[in-house]
Amino acid sequence: MNKNFIIILFSCIIIFSNFFVEIKAYQPIDIIQLPILKQDDHHRIVSQRIISRLIKSHYHQFDLNDKFSEKIFNRYIKMLDFGHNVLLKTDIDEYIKHKLNICELLKKGDLNMFYDLYNIAQKRRFEQFKYASKRLEIPINFNTHDFIEIDRFKSSWPKNKNEINELWDKKVKFDWLNLKLIGKSDIEIKEKLYKRYYFALKYLTQSKSEDVFQLIINSFTREIDPHTSYLSPNSTEQFNSEINLSLEGIGVVLQQDDEDIVISSLITGSPAAKSKKLKVGDKIIGVADTGKTVVDVIGWRIDDVINLIRGAKGSKVTMEIVSVNNKTKSHFVSIVREYVRLEDKAVKLIIKKCSANKIAILDIPSFYIGLTNDVKSKLQKLVNEDLSAIIIDLRGNGGGVLSEAVTLSGLFIRDGPIVQVRNNNGQIHQDVDDDGIIYYNGPLVVLVNRFSASASEIFAAAMQDYKRALIVGEQTFGKGTVQQHKSLNRIYDQILKPEWPPLGSIQYTIQKFYRITGESTQRKGVIPDIIMLSKQWSYEVGERFEDNSLPLDKISEVNFNKVKNIPDILSVILINHLKRINQENCKLFFINNDLKCFKVNKNNNNFISLNYELRKKENSKIEKEKLNYIYKYKLCNNKTMNFYEEYDPYLDEAINISIDLKKIFVM
Repeated sequence: MNKNFIIILFSCIIIFSNFFVEIKAYQPIDIIQLPILKQDDHHRIVSQRIISRLIKSHYHQFDLNDKFSEKIFNRYIKMLDFGHNVLLKTDIDEYIKHKLNICELLKKGDLNMFYDLYNIAQKRRFEQFKYASKRLEIPINFNTHDFIEIDRFKSSWPKNKNEINELWDKKVKFDWLNLKLIGKSDIEIKEKLYKRYYFALKYLTQSKSEDVFQLIINSFTREIDPHTSYLSPNSTEQFNSEINLSLEGIGVVLQQDDEDIVISSLITGSPAAKSKKLKVGDKIIGVADTGKTVVDVIGWRIDDVINLIRGAKGSKVTMEIVSVNNKTKSHFVSIVREYVRLEDKAVKLIIKKCSANKIAILDIPSFYIGLTNDVKSKLQKLVNEDLSAIIIDLRGNGGGVLSEAVTLSGLFIRDGPIVQVRNNNGQIHQDVDDDGIIYYNGPLVVLVNRFSASASEIFAAAMQDYKRALIVGEQTFGKGTVQQHKSLNRIYDQILKPEWPPLGSIQYTIQKFYRITGESTQRKGVIPDIIMLSKQWSYEVGERFEDNSLPLDKISEVNFNKVKNIPDILSVILINHLKRINQENCKLFFINNDLKCFKVNKNNNNFISLNYELRKKENSKIEKEKLNYIYKYKLCNNKTMNFYEEYDPYLDEAINISIDLKKIFVM
């Protein structure tokens, strides 16, 4: 037989075997695989318990009337289809007749109407992803001058299939164009988008009744105020883990990569890390408890896989692993579960030297249980460091445990009230630091941004009111409310209804807090002494942008003695700061430059061109500005760095400000 013919034949066999592997990997998904979801038996009781709890105990008194019912209905529709590109106007019209009866249905625990509408939305979404997959087979013209509307929440509902298909034509074109602009070939784009839409379809078939129930209840709770919500059993477990900074498991962080569950990181000191049997990039394809059969988890939802892996301390979990280093054969790994501390969310200490100055930075991601003790420990280690100043970085810190904000404040003042709290009966009490001990009395800067909220605002406000620290950054989020977290399970549930699963929990607003001056941070937030705006300044982020947030009000001031470490006149620091941000050879010049660009573009980013040449020119201009921007930054800092290396000019300027503060600080 001809040698070349054999080679060709062998190549064809490889090609066709690969083709069949692909077909096997993408088994057709039919709409009959889409589950028709119904409420579970226990959902009626959970709904009634939530209604009862919130009516009795929520800070905000509300009425379950027709107007409130309509608001819940509208919010539920928004949650189902925020972009107005899934449901048809006829779907909305069919169910809008129920909008005034929503509160009665929730009180009875009769959720059938909600489930019916959810099932219709899932069916429509399934149909459109199927349509998008087929649309990939039709050539796309990028020479037209049409636009895609990114946020359609204010647009009218599509009237028929033709209108909705036109919207999805643009979606496919938009997705394709974005990949084309980063240099992907048409073959690569088609494969990537097909996979994207395929797995979107697959995940739709994995929807559960609990997903719908959480959506239904939160359309009600979020209408009371933005921080009242129902937490499913999975969400409750996650909440408890984050507050306590620990969980019972093996300490792997997972991510979903198409149908694969991949290890993205190993928590330091965890059983998984100490075992040295797992690596970042390994795929988990099966999971089993001791003595049980391994369950194939390929294509599972990530939260379901996490539930299988987690378990009680001392128990063993076995996983079938495809190693990142050997993808041809799987193997089994068994690890004993332990308590795992989430170190990545704990306070971190960094010391930076700037000429003759040594600055300590305490990066606090959240106010978890034990934060104050962790900070105290780090402050004690700094006693002999001859520090010029400390910076408390609260950027992105959304809060946490109220008592930790109080005790953390107490580390920096001798004693006195920290915050005032009012309950739903109008009673006011003060949370006070009374230990008479200061753990650090030197120059202090608190760095905040618009994502600093709740407990972060309590701490920043107290430091500002006592004139103990200089507050630097952006106006904070403006969350001046306190939430309580309660389980929905009752002691007698396991006796009367042993078949019921865990019922989750409810988090709801029970108090408002006020500064010791009587001012509220609600909606207003904390206004920094020195303001440094970021790109996000134009985004509507914060309590004041919520349509149902509690109002800003004021109560009486309490007696307290200002520390007065910060002089009343900060003109020297402010002048130096303004000089730096207005010099082109200084890093903060680029912040202002960013803001100018943002002001020009902020009102024009909802409609995006689908013309390839136009988008290419726009991207090229942005890329050139970015390269020039970072190149100048590199020059002004006189150091080598990659063009896309992350840098933090806000922290750098906070360091400069802390050095200036040291010069005028009053001990």
